[in-house]
Amino acid sequence: MTESRSDAEPDVAHVARIFADGTRARILTALADGGSLAAGALADEAGVTRQAASTQLATLTAAGMITVEQSGRHRYYRLASPQIAQILESLARLAPGLSIPNTLRASTRAAALRRGRVCYDHIAGRLGTAITDALVERDALTPATNTISPTSDHPYRLGSAATAVFAELGLREEHLTGHQSEPLLRFCLDWSEKRHHLAGRLGAELLTTFTRAHWVTQAPKSRALRLTALGEQELNRRLDMGTGIE
Repeated sequence: MTESRSDAEPDVAHVARIFADGTRARILTALADGGSLAAGALADEAGVTRQAASTQLATLTAAGMITVEQSGRHRYYRLASPQIAQILESLARLAPGLSIPNTLRASTRAAALRRGRVCYDHIAGRLGTAITDALVERDALTPATNTISPTSDHPYRLGSAATAVFAELGLREEHLTGHQSEPLLRFCLDWSEKRHHLAGRLGAELLTTFTRAHWVTQAPKSRALRLTALGEQELNRRLDMGTGIE
């Protein structure tokens, strides 16, 4: 009897080849904040010609990694799902650095991403892990088990002070319920900090709330996320995170 495709062993190598090309990897990384970019901007991000970018965009679209929308004369591309960003973060944890940044611009950009960045729809980097640590310290989050596994998507659960602490941060009680399709709590092992940061629907709500309150701002054409002076003041006051968070 012929084995059906649905019953066959997953062809991991086929998917891995999509990420293995440097141009495609840079395009996907440029879209990892969940936003959409035109082909020209993605060519600039990848450091290739528009024709070369167009070829790789067609490959990524056919593979289901990105989607494209037409707006007037322009076509805008975005990641097909949050799972693609999660894969990129996972690969980044295993990957060696390309090299020591050899320009001031590259060094500055790398440092900014490590301080804070958008990972699809939540806060990552040093800022993301510091917020998560503070939520654990305040018992808004509590370890789900006695041992925190580096590979676990769910190392923490809501703690006894969750409602009060998240209310202090501007979230309503309904934000803490799990009735929607997106998991309320999920955690990523941060590639730059080697510790967990909060993701899932709750992580997305925090990023949205902090952005609206002008506690964080995203750098133009970058995933880098900057904590504002107001944000540092408010997080210090509400989470006792101290000064010099970044």
